[in-house]
Amino acid sequence: MAVYDLAVLGGGPAGYVGAIRAAQLGKKVIVIEKERAGGTCLNWGCIPSKSLLKNAEIYQHILHADEYGITTGKISFDFAKVIGRSRNVSDRIAKGVEFLLKAKKVDYLVGEGKLGSDRKIKVKTADGKSQVIEATNVLLATGCVPRVLPGLKVDGKVVMTSREALEMKKQPKSMVILGAGAIGVEFAYFLHSFGTKVTLVEMKPRVLPVEDEEISDLLGKSLAKQGITILTDTAMESATATTSGVKVKLGGKNPKTIEADALLCAVGVQANLEGALDAGVKLELDRGYVKTDARYKTSMAGVFAAGDIIGPPWLAHVASFEAIEAVNGIFDPKYQPKKVTTFPGCTYCQPQVASIGLTEAAAKEKKLKFKVGRFPYRASGRAVASGDSEGLVKILIGEPHGEILGAHIIGAEATELIAEVGLGMTLEATADEIAGTIHAHPTLTEMIKEATEAAAGHAIHI
Repeated sequence: MAVYDLAVLGGGPAGYVGAIRAAQLGKKVIVIEKERAGGTCLNWGCIPSKSLLKNAEIYQHILHADEYGITTGKISFDFAKVIGRSRNVSDRIAKGVEFLLKAKKVDYLVGEGKLGSDRKIKVKTADGKSQVIEATNVLLATGCVPRVLPGLKVDGKVVMTSREALEMKKQPKSMVILGAGAIGVEFAYFLHSFGTKVTLVEMKPRVLPVEDEEISDLLGKSLAKQGITILTDTAMESATATTSGVKVKLGGKNPKTIEADALLCAVGVQANLEGALDAGVKLELDRGYVKTDARYKTSMAGVFAAGDIIGPPWLAHVASFEAIEAVNGIFDPKYQPKKVTTFPGCTYCQPQVASIGLTEAAAKEKKLKFKVGRFPYRASGRAVASGDSEGLVKILIGEPHGEILGAHIIGAEATELIAEVGLGMTLEATADEIAGTIHAHPTLTEMIKEATEAAAGHAIHI
């Protein structure tokens, strides 16, 4: 039996990235994945959902083609093909990850792995065979699974999580979505764009509650204007199957009963530990997630963890960062792994939302001295020319030094624009340095520059 330098349990953004990093360091590595390389992100999350959202954007552009002087005939769509395209995209990229692992000389095994107290991993493959993997080090990267509200029975057809929703065979005429975080909001936009009557239910006071209040309020107004029904300060009390779909009883600020074809539960995630640990293995947990120290070590010798399984933020790019840091630390005792501090968060509905750093409320809570620079999309020549004049760039700037404390964007390409601010924060650039950087014209990136200038009252175009 071969002994590996590193065995990785889980092939998602933490698992496969960590494995490749270890291989780059010259180590003998194996990845054990239960389903498909790429994990939830690639197969049941980030990638297929972005494919669906792109379909929705194109459909909406065609519906409004007359605004651009383009005349079209009768427009229709095939929902099954819309879903099918997203599945094909996931399959194509998963094959790419599998090729990467092979090219980097990482062994890849498809099967259910179970970590034992002796640090050996028992793997049961799809053909029913079993084998044991032994490694000097183990990286747990089994990610998360959708959380389901108590009393809610998921059947995958009428009541579903994001996983089932990503392979719907038939478009529901109406849907109740529980949870207005990124997943709920993205599905609401996607389905509504194709004509589904969507009711978005959120127990907190606003959609995207983790975002800056000003930005989430703007998004809520935009989604409502598009025709999505939004019920905040509202929670599900019960859901009952009917002959035509589901009856949902709501309580809180908007007590009512709604009947719909389907219900999507998008209320967050929980650590995916079921089946990953042998009966005798007891890892120390923190609020249901695997607890790790500064070097990503778990409570079990030789076992490390990274990604969603160690807790929020549940983001693929954060998971990959953590895995690389963990692996660097595993094989270099002198290396001090970095922990996640500042990271971008993105929501890909229309208008898009992206943020990094502190919200205005968080900065006030910390009693920091700061000023705010705002620049509206309607003042950007590029945005107006593209028909994307809805939106806002908001940047928090510390005083007296001018450091960037946070940035919050709603509007076209927000998820791309946020990277400039992230780089600036990493390099500790000041607002003056960003403002002093020549940005190409006409581009949306000019709004970052103008927002920093606006904080000092020097913006040219507002």
